[in-house]
Amino acid sequence: MASTLRATLLVCGSVLVFTALLVFATPAAAQNKAVYTGYKGIMIGTSTADVRQKLGKAREQTDSEDYWEFSDDESARILYDDKKKVRAISVNYSAGDAAAPKPEAILGQSVEAKADGSIFKMVEYRKDGFWISYVKTSGSNALVIVTVQKLDKS
Repeated sequence: MASTLRATLLVCGSVLVFTALLVFATPAAAQNKAVYTGYKGIMIGTSTADVRQKLGKAREQTDSEDYWEFSDDESARILYDDKKKVRAISVNYSAGDAAAPKPEAILGQSVEAKADGSIFKMVEYRKDGFWISYVKTSGSNALVIVTVQKLDKS
């Protein structure tokens, strides 16, 4: 009887430990998942043709990059690799514009501003193959710059 009780406790203990590992490991895994992966339907790996179809005629257009000005408060630069696929996306917003994203919307976490009001945070998402940076400049004409770039496979 004692051996049966010991075996039951061992099984129950193992189940509790396994359940705790699942519960506490899930938030850590979720933090490694990117919240923001692209801009207006454009993501790393999107073809040049699809970018131009989705965003329309660029103000500046070359084989290696395109530049759009959507308003006085928002512009975007898309860079392409030699296979004509998106390798980087950089979007500029006027920080005073209500449409400028907050760090939580881009990185999934708040980021403390420096004393001058500026912010910088970069996060790598190795499994997804890219990194994201969030920059807010200081000053009265501050900008928010969101950049997504493909990681080099080195």
